Amino acid sequence: MKLNKIQSAILISMLPATTFAAGLDRSGQSISAFLQPGNYAEASFSVLDPEVKGKDIAGNKVSDMAEDYYFPAAAVKVQATDKISVGLIYDQPFGADSQYAVEKSVFSETNLAERTNESTSVKVRTNNVTALIGYQPTENWNFYAGPVYQTVKGDVQLRGAAYGGYTKLGGYNIHLKEDDAFGWLAGFAYQIPEIALKAAVTYRSEITHDLDTTESFAFGLNPALKNLKSETEVVTPQSVNLDLQSGIAKNTIAFANIRWVHWDTFAVTPKYLNSLSGGNNLIDYTDDQWSASLGLGHKFSNKWSGSASVGWDSGAGNPVTTLGPTEGYWSVGLGGQYSPAENYFIQAGVKYFWLGDAQAQTGGNVVGDFEDNNAIAYGMKIGYKF
Repeated sequence: MKLNKIQSAILISMLPATTFAAGLDRSGQSISAFLQPGNYAEASFSVLDPEVKGKDIAGNKVSDMAEDYYFPAAAVKVQATDKISVGLIYDQPFGADSQYAVEKSVFSETNLAERTNESTSVKVRTNNVTALIGYQPTENWNFYAGPVYQTVKGDVQLRGAAYGGYTKLGGYNIHLKEDDAFGWLAGFAYQIPEIALKAAVTYRSEITHDLDTTESFAFGLNPALKNLKSETEVVTPQSVNLDLQSGIAKNTIAFANIRWVHWDTFAVTPKYLNSLSGGNNLIDYTDDQWSASLGLGHKFSNKWSGSASVGWDSGAGNPVTTLGPTEGYWSVGLGGQYSPAENYFIQAGVKYFWLGDAQAQTGGNVVGDFEDNNAIAYGMKIGYKF
């Protein structure tokens, strides 16, 4: 059952980490690169291509409102001594990218003052750099912790009758200037290399941001309601990842990941939107996210390996925000790895998602139904052992 060392360690991460998960969750925040044996570095790039369509409350067709999403990631891990390892991981853990079409629906309308057709859109970006130090008292145990540096920024515009029309929230814009803040990570791993057994539990703290904010309202084009300055608190959620793998037959491993993200208290509440709308949040969620994936990896030869997986995500409550109207998913994935030499490899993978049906709401009122949607993710990774 003993596998080639580098392939047994890497098979568990064969598929791109890209997900269409609950809330704003995107990367899955894996630290698998840090748990590789010896000195190791990797870089990857993945693409998420979703299709999210539906009907609004008036029965009008709503065209695909979900934009493609791109995920760069990189990591390096150094085994400084027999018992001490250090590492850096870069990813983009949370994000959103949506643009409703300009069409007859409650999510778009005409700006009469500027004679332009406009629609609802959102763009949220985060960047994470995680620094890790690990202590291995024995070959089997690894205890690790470290700081997390994170940036967040966002832009949202609300248009259409879903938000009361152009003279109400349907004329709302918000710019959240990029802010940086720190959190932390801690966890432990246990392994038995002879049978490719590895288990890891990783906790990430929530991170609090105070973003400089500019809000504007149409409200009859009153100039006093434009470029209103304030601060908006955004707390990216705490999470726990459980990663498992084990050899189950010659050159074959089984792997699993279970992830929990604390979304049920998450809310973005800009000062003037909240006060002028009677207490509305810009974004909020009602349930925590649970997700799981299971799969098998097999080494076909010294140069070729492959994997297959299935996945599930609970979503973060339904009805949901109009800025991301899906509720969880089921997925299947395939991946392949080519290793020209023992010290480096190239991976590629693809995942298909069946996105959960959801009702979109604003201010507690359902304004659209989104059903029978899907997404596809694909990506490539290069890894090097030095």
